[in-house]
Amino acid sequence: MNRIKVTSRASLGLVVTFFMAGQAFAKSEFEYGPVFSSFGKHAPVEGVSFTENQAFKVAFDVAKAAGPGEVNRKFESLARFINMHVANGVKQENLSLVLVVHGSATEEMLKTASFKQRKGQPNGNEVLLTELMKQGVEVIVCGQSAAAHGVEKNAMIEGVKMDLSAMTAHARLAQKGYSVNPF
Repeated sequence: MNRIKVTSRASLGLVVTFFMAGQAFAKSEFEYGPVFSSFGKHAPVEGVSFTENQAFKVAFDVAKAAGPGEVNRKFESLARFINMHVANGVKQENLSLVLVVHGSATEEMLKTASFKQRKGQPNGNEVLLTELMKQGVEVIVCGQSAAAHGVEKNAMIEGVKMDLSAMTAHARLAQKGYSVNPF
């Protein structure tokens, strides 16, 4: 019987500890920067560190579009990835990031004029995508999805590349050692 009480008290202590730790994180402020001042909010996490030459090679896969005129949260994940890692000591030049776009998100690769003609709203992603590319993110659109959605290369945001398919892009990136971000 005493053993049950001790276990019960220990469990209660763990629950209180986890609750208090959760409270500490809940009070943290999410902030922009240091690379992007309008995209990629992140919160500090105590006790996380990286080696001096930590490097990342990550492909982000996005198939679903946001609402017309809205920023695609999956695209913004790249800005958050960059901001939070640079803020925590990873050298920006050690981040090799690629955005592979297909499905309904393909239309978000359109310049605002073409996007607005189709959707009646400006493309809420053009500024973000342009900023990501300025910071070294490679943006690849699926050629099969572009054909299916009637997206021509000359109507896309400057700097966006096209591959035969999203599957092809991911296969090529895997051969170069990229992991795929599951979020």
